[in-house]
Amino acid sequence: SKFCSVLTLMSRIGIPNIDKNFEALILSGMAEVEELIRKQVDGKYDFAIETSRHLIDAGGKRLRPLLTLISSHFGNPKAKGIIEAAVVCELTHLGTLYHDDVMDEAPLRRGVESANSRWGNSVAILTGDYLFAKVSQLLADLGPEAVRLQAFTFERLVIGQILETQGSSKGRTPLEHYLAVISDKTGSLIAASARYGAMISGATGSVTDSLTNFGESMGIVFQLADDIIDIASDSNESGKTPGTDLKEGVPTLVTLHVMQSNDPKDAELKELLSGPIKSDQLVAETIKTLRNHKALEQSREMIAKYASETQKHLSALPRGVAKDALISLSDAVVSRTS
Repeated sequence: SKFCSVLTLMSRIGIPNIDKNFEALILSGMAEVEELIRKQVDGKYDFAIETSRHLIDAGGKRLRPLLTLISSHFGNPKAKGIIEAAVVCELTHLGTLYHDDVMDEAPLRRGVESANSRWGNSVAILTGDYLFAKVSQLLADLGPEAVRLQAFTFERLVIGQILETQGSSKGRTPLEHYLAVISDKTGSLIAASARYGAMISGATGSVTDSLTNFGESMGIVFQLADDIIDIASDSNESGKTPGTDLKEGVPTLVTLHVMQSNDPKDAELKELLSGPIKSDQLVAETIKTLRNHKALEQSREMIAKYASETQKHLSALPRGVAKDALISLSDAVVSRTS
């Protein structure tokens, strides 16, 4: 059933020790989110519906709407627009995935063939645009403040992609540049997801700001964890093709730590990581090398440090099951890398 599929989703993202009554409320909300996601992509054009539902049906962690729903419990969680805002966040995320896969030439997404592999780049790009149009329809009923937040967030998403494409800039180390990129590309939308829930539920300004900062910081941790998963996990575990960033020559946390190494033994590996690795066999060999490299453990240690900073943003929030859930959720994001 729909409820069971959401329950599976929650167990995948893993919120340990969550209050059972609170969990039931969140699960009920997530079921509504799932229903509206599918309803929202309906339209007059069957092919657009098919391509849009391709990644929707593939699943995913639904982290962004989950965060919207939890954050809404710091105000009135039954306020009109909470479910719609959660769907705005997920559909925005899905739209960016279609575009990202075109840029990355990715063959796999969420364990299924990517849209660009199945239908070509043009269809994938237009499907992403179609989802953004559906997002705009929802936002029109949420009011100018919600539209303003979406516009600001979308600007950051685009700027993050431009910065990544441009490469490291003056005045920043490669690692500082990378952290700025993921703050915009990933942190911004997760921050907005938390802010939507707090804002629409009528939470106080200080609580809304704390939740926004928590979301931004957790988004960074989430992406850094993904970097490790890209190296440490097989595709059947992560749902993505391992080594995609290696093929594109895109630096990530693990490879940046290798590039900072002063060990002469790393000279050949650093040369290899300085550009795209086009050979599938060489990518596989490089992944094997990185899995046994100290850079992987250095990356895990850095993520643990960032996670500790992330939870500090929750210190000002009132005690309760919603705060406990956010603490457990941030712990679970880090545990994905172990």
